[in-house]
Amino acid sequence: MASSLGRRRTHAPKSSSTLNDDVSCEECGGGHSPSKLLLCDKCDRGYHLFCLRPILPSVPKGSWFCPSCSNHKPKCFPLVQTKIIDFFRIQRSPEALANQDTRKKRKRGGGLVVSKKKRKLLAFVPSEDPKRRLEQMASLATALIATETEFSNELTYMPAMAPRSANRPALERGGMQVLSKEDTETLNLCKSMMERGEWPPLMVVFDPLEGFTVEADRSIKDLTIITEYVGDVDFLKNRENDDGDSIMTLLSASDPSRTLVICPDKRSNIARFINGINNHTPVGKGKRSRT
Repeated sequence: MASSLGRRRTHAPKSSSTLNDDVSCEECGGGHSPSKLLLCDKCDRGYHLFCLRPILPSVPKGSWFCPSCSNHKPKCFPLVQTKIIDFFRIQRSPEALANQDTRKKRKRGGGLVVSKKKRKLLAFVPSEDPKRRLEQMASLATALIATETEFSNELTYMPAMAPRSANRPALERGGMQVLSKEDTETLNLCKSMMERGEWPPLMVVFDPLEGFTVEADRSIKDLTIITEYVGDVDFLKNRENDDGDSIMTLLSASDPSRTLVICPDKRSNIARFINGINNHTPVGKGKRSRT
């Protein structure tokens, strides 16, 4: 069990069941802020939460291993077309996915792309090579499996969390911005492309220190829709002490007890690995997603 100094280790790898008082951080060398010091469950070396990269917001609930002990790559998802199609529930046959003409798709989508000067949203342009798209999807599947996360492209409402009825635009403090007709069409186009297996040109990569991060396979224009931020919807009041590192504000209500957040630790998509550390603030600012 990952522990901070001052807490009793519940599953100590050594004979002693208590923590030493002279443990110092391997990064900064200091023993200050003992409540923020973690002990590796393998080597027993200490690290401050804020000295780690990425920074940990709080003590993990489960076992925790330091960068040196966790310096291994996760098992890659098999680059098998049928397995990838099943994993992401793509609504096309393997033959259609392999033979589709992305140039035609881009031409049809071009009618939705308007002047950047008008600040309109743009649809992503999938990689032309079907094999490369499979590699992109396999990289995301690898990250999801390694983090024990179920793939989802929708907001999910689970029992004992916030109900769907709580997600009401009328509750948004200051009012909710409404997408224009053109932007809505662009968003729907992106959703349709992903359902067909036409993936954004992104790769999820693993770094021993940074964890899973996302790299662009090619240049992506500003204001391009990549994906919607999704996950389980819950009330912020239920998540104020949550260990999750990617909680996102969904609805910042005038009544704080009705403020909603998106928690992507159980169900999510590539957005979880793009955003990193929790960007929720006391005033409720953050990226939002609607259903």
